[in-house]
Amino acid sequence: MQRKPILWLFGLLFSLSLKAQPNLEIQGVSPSLYVVHVVQPKETWYSLGRLYNISPKELAPYNNADLSKGVSIGQVVRVPLNSTNFSQDGQKATDEALVPVYHKVAEKEWMYRISTNYNKVPIENLENWNKIKRDQVKAGMTLVVGYLKVKRELSALAGQAATGVPVAVTAQPKAPVEPPKEEKPITTPKQEPATGAKPAPAPVLTKQDPPKQAGDNRPTSIDYKGGYFKSQFENSGKSNKGAANIFRSTSGWNDGKYYALMDNVPVGTIVQVVNTANNKFIYAKVLGTLSDIRENAGLVIRLSNAGAAELGAGEARFAAEVRY
Repeated sequence: MQRKPILWLFGLLFSLSLKAQPNLEIQGVSPSLYVVHVVQPKETWYSLGRLYNISPKELAPYNNADLSKGVSIGQVVRVPLNSTNFSQDGQKATDEALVPVYHKVAEKEWMYRISTNYNKVPIENLENWNKIKRDQVKAGMTLVVGYLKVKRELSALAGQAATGVPVAVTAQPKAPVEPPKEEKPITTPKQEPATGAKPAPAPVLTKQDPPKQAGDNRPTSIDYKGGYFKSQFENSGKSNKGAANIFRSTSGWNDGKYYALMDNVPVGTIVQVVNTANNKFIYAKVLGTLSDIRENAGLVIRLSNAGAAELGAGEARFAAEVRY
């Protein structure tokens, strides 16, 4: 006679445990991203499939398990994040909800590396989702890096859904072009006689010009007189010489805020970067270290492409001296 109340109480506690799932923390590196689930009483491959919006026929093999043998209490199940159940562009079906998936920031980690590890999600998306700027990232923070798409009527996780998720950036946007209020019309210089002909000077990008895009034949020279961080530079007498390269960023083209990736320098340090080929220099803030990949072999520093443009370095490797 006492079994029904006990079973009812157990069922209530179980349903509450589903609704109180902890934050989903992303694991792995692109393209093998997943979240972890610890199996609770009465759960099956099919109930897990409904919970995470994934076919049990995909979930079991992903865990090297036999679908027909079921799961056991306490078993750790990896749930893959793929195009079916993972969104990094804010898009979802009308019957779906978006549940935030988080990454915990490690020491010496910055948004560029986080973006690279998680499907190269645009840094602008990470800034919008977390309402911070890229240079505000600190170790220990939990950042939204995407959203689990679940069915509202089938998944208890729908109770953790985010509201007002902004539509994400899917491509690097062009910087806005200010209206040419007081610009003088561009005139073609008169051609001088062949004996004294002089080539017309190459045009230079100004603050009203957008960053160079694919297929754009404008030169990549800009001049912010060293950049936004110039006044914050403190020279301790240390320097390093070697090869430099770029990373792509929308920052700097309209505000002169240049950023860098460099080993053995504290995050937040302002460094002076000199192009030794022409002695031009700019100031950049260090966002993090160089990742341990083949493309970074032999590099002293990576600089945002707007900073390299002011140095007149283009987008290829160049010789640089870094002072800090």
